[in-house]
Amino acid sequence: MYPFNQAVESLLEIAHRCAQKGWLPATSGNLSVRLNGHPLSMAITRSGCDKACLKTEDIIVVDERMQVMSGYAGKPSAETSVHVGLYEKFPDIACILHVHTIFNNLLSERYFSISEGTGHISFAQHELLKALGHWEEKASINIPIVPNYANLERLGQAVTEAAYRDVPGVLVHRHGIYAYGESPEAALRHLEAFEFLFEYHWRLNQAASS
Repeated sequence: MYPFNQAVESLLEIAHRCAQKGWLPATSGNLSVRLNGHPLSMAITRSGCDKACLKTEDIIVVDERMQVMSGYAGKPSAETSVHVGLYEKFPDIACILHVHTIFNNLLSERYFSISEGTGHISFAQHELLKALGHWEEKASINIPIVPNYANLERLGQAVTEAAYRDVPGVLVHRHGIYAYGESPEAALRHLEAFEFLFEYHWRLNQAASS
């Protein structure tokens, strides 16, 4: 899919842009680019690194068993299982971006049902839906929300099961969003569109209630 050097360049640029927006606070988040499909391998940010000042040595290569491949030092992100699940479900996606923001957390809190263990956020007839591939005049989408399981294998399964083709993102309750795309540029475009929609929705509701 992508050579390692190109993947690193993309991840450094994406991390810089996301950090400027305050989307990667307190070493949170994880970012990856698929290097190979069969067998699966990916370049992913190592656990505990500060993505606001991401460096080449903060990016490691792991396989489908989440094992660090020879020649790389560091521990993979604790949430690598989510990346593996999404890459295996969608063979054509090449990049996954996970960030924690105020607005995606606020909306995950508002629209998640603890009793039912699920939820979603709906958007309809909004211009930014075009950035997610929805160009029809009366476009509408539902963004799924899954529980924030402490068991990361279970979290990976929940995100993967909730993910679907037409809406390239899944929210985790009180946690953050996983956005993905067929290229690093597409994944970033999707992430930016989701975050715009989240902030718009929250501010609109706040204005209406004031």
